[in-house]
Amino acid sequence: MALLSFPTVSWFPVVHSQLNSGSSRNLAAFKFGVGKSNNSMEFETQFPSDYDELLKQAKAATELAIKNKKQLMEIEFPTSGLDSVPGDGEGGIEMTGSLQLIRQYCDLLVSPEKTTRTRVFLPEANEVEFARKSVFGGSSLKLDYLTKPSFFEDFGFMSKVKMADRVKPEDQLFLVGYPYFNVNAEMLVVEELYKEAVVETSRNLIIFNGELDRIRSGYYPAFFYPKLAALTLSFFPKMETVYYIHNFKGRNGGVLFRCYPGPWRVLKKMRNEYICVHQQEMMPSLKEVALEILPSA
Repeated sequence: MALLSFPTVSWFPVVHSQLNSGSSRNLAAFKFGVGKSNNSMEFETQFPSDYDELLKQAKAATELAIKNKKQLMEIEFPTSGLDSVPGDGEGGIEMTGSLQLIRQYCDLLVSPEKTTRTRVFLPEANEVEFARKSVFGGSSLKLDYLTKPSFFEDFGFMSKVKMADRVKPEDQLFLVGYPYFNVNAEMLVVEELYKEAVVETSRNLIIFNGELDRIRSGYYPAFFYPKLAALTLSFFPKMETVYYIHNFKGRNGGVLFRCYPGPWRVLKKMRNEYICVHQQEMMPSLKEVALEILPSA
């Protein structure tokens, strides 16, 4: 996996400073603004100005979702800049950016007395070691892995980890970071984790920057990835997307944005301000936003 070929940890502060550039101002306390639509009361959140504000919004949305008994949640946003798209940054750097943001998010969301009951899953065992030596140094959060490299890793074979063996009775919150590099293995393990350790319990599971849109959009053909395609019917419908940003570039550029419990909104940037041009209760497909909603806005 890309992380395993990274340079040493000494370069990491450069990534950290890039992620936090322009975010030194003090932010006001997060508030939900309430407005009316034709269908229901809705909660509108302004598009974040930096990553500090984004994480505070995501934290507030997560807390409300947990309060409303949502057990399976998704958080998705770009890590190479709030106006970036997946692939704008080198893959390994994007993953390390997600790792740093996971730590910051957990520091906001998880109170000190609950850190030892929070288990953060990373895609591979080797990444856990990398995280402990860098971003999660000194943290009481439990770090764990979804898959373990095997002798045949170069041929695409991974050692399967039985999730029931990884979970402890005191665990209350699971956060899974970027399970998309070996998606056919990692996402299936995430589903297993949900079934074995979350269903019929009081636990919660958050998928953080899993690039699930690739699966939703059929990027992985069902003929070759039948189990992965089945997740769109068996697993994804149970999921609440509590925070989401997806940018569209080009002539009809814009943003698909959602902060729970608000509606899905399509935004366009005009004079350094984001204007809502469309909103709906259910998530629209990226194809619909790109080919229908934005061109007609």
